[in-house]
Amino acid sequence: MKYIESLQEGMRISEVYLCKSKQIAVTKTGKEYGRLMLQDKTGTVDAKIWNLNSPGVGSFEAMDYVRIDGDVSVFMGANQLNIERIRRADEGEYVAENYLPVSTKNVEEMYKNLSSLIFSIKNPYLRKLVESFYIEDPVFIKAFKFHSAAKSVHHGFVGGLLEHTLSVVKMCDYFAKAYPMLNRDLLLTAAIFHDIGKIKELSAFPENDYTDDGQLLGHIMIGTEMVSDRIRRISGFPPQLAAELKHCILAHHGELEYGSPKKPAILEALALNFADNTDAKMETMIETLRGAGNNTGWLGYNRLLETNIRRTTEK
Repeated sequence: MKYIESLQEGMRISEVYLCKSKQIAVTKTGKEYGRLMLQDKTGTVDAKIWNLNSPGVGSFEAMDYVRIDGDVSVFMGANQLNIERIRRADEGEYVAENYLPVSTKNVEEMYKNLSSLIFSIKNPYLRKLVESFYIEDPVFIKAFKFHSAAKSVHHGFVGGLLEHTLSVVKMCDYFAKAYPMLNRDLLLTAAIFHDIGKIKELSAFPENDYTDDGQLLGHIMIGTEMVSDRIRRISGFPPQLAAELKHCILAHHGELEYGSPKKPAILEALALNFADNTDAKMETMIETLRGAGNNTGWLGYNRLLETNIRRTTEK
C-alpha cells in the first residue's frame, strides 16, 4: 500500500483510501469539479476530480472507501492527487485499521505518564475530581484514549487528545516550577480538563467530525459543563476553587475572538493559555512539514500560524 505520507510529486497512484470529505466546486471558468479529502493512517491529502463526466468516475459518498487512479502533483507546497478514475471500493480491497490516523507515540505509555502527574496533585478535592474521570471511569478513559484533539488543525488522529493533553500538562508542570506563585494543583487540574469537551464536540473515528453539540456549544462550554456536573457530586468542594477551575477552562483560548467566553483573569488561566497555544502551534507546524514530504521550499500561508512557512535548512 502506498501510504499518504510517502507520496511524492510525479507518482502514479492506484490505491484505496478513505474519502473523508466530498464537495462539488466550480472553477473560475464555471466548470464543476470534485474536491475530496482522502485519508489513511499516515495522514490526509487533497484530491481533485477535474472531469466529473468521465466514465471512470463512479458513484461514491463521503466516508466511503474508494479505489482511485491518478497522479501526485504539488500545489501551494502540499501534495495533491489528480484523480482520473474513482469508484467505491469493494469489501476485501481494504483493511479498515490502515485508514485511521494514529499517534506516533504509545497510547498506554502516554496514559501512564498522565496518571503519574494526576497522582502528584495534593489538593484532595481536585485530586478526587480528576480521578473520578481519569482513574475510575472506564467508559471515559476508553473514549479519551481513542479521541482526536481536532478535526484537522492539530492532533487530528487517534490518541491526539491524550497526546495534546499530556504535552500541555507537562508544560504547565514546568511553569509551576519556574513561577512559584502559580497554584500547581489548580493549574495541572485545569490543563488535564481543558479539552475534555472535545470528546463530545467531535464524533469518534472514522468520522471525526463536529457533532450537533459541537457546532452549537463548542468544546469549551461542553467541557466546563462536564466538570461542573462532576463537582456537584463531590461533597464540600470549595465554591471558589470550583469557580477558578472553571474560569481556567473557559479562558484557555486566551482571546474572545478565538472562542474563549472569558479572557484569562488569574495567573493559572494565563499559564494554561500559553501552554495550550504553544503545543497547538508547534504541532500544527510539525504536521505541515511532515505533510510536505521532501519539499524544502516555502509551503504557503498557514491560517493558524498566520505566516508562510518552510523547513529549516539542514547543514
